[in-house]
Amino acid sequence: MSYSKKVIQHFTKPHNQGQIKNADGIGTVGNPVCGDIMKLYIKVSKKEDMEYIEDIKFETLGCGAAIATSSMITDLAKGKTLEEAEKITRQDVADELEGLPPIKMHCSNLAADALQKAIEDYKSKK
Repeated sequence: MSYSKKVIQHFTKPHNQGQIKNADGIGTVGNPVCGDIMKLYIKVSKKEDMEYIEDIKFETLGCGAAIATSSMITDLAKGKTLEEAEKITRQDVADELEGLPPIKMHCSNLAADALQKAIEDYKSKK
């Protein structure tokens, strides 16, 4: 199984790793089959009646692909409006990472799902 350079970069030097204290939304997802657990934190701001993701961080316990997809989803979502962020798909994550081995595609599903859950969590608190 081989990974793209981008997957390896995001695994070895993940972006936006950590947690946000008093996050506006938190999305936690896991895959019991492979044991990956991902927690995504978002900080939402308003500008001209638009809500956007000002900051986003993740904590992931899992394989290299799970960490890489967590890192990539934060890059894709940061600075986007909630509406734009909600449209980010598992395929977008995999494409930005220049592909994932088929056996690791479930990791991009986790990252996209965690983002959706964090946004839902934020909206449920409003």
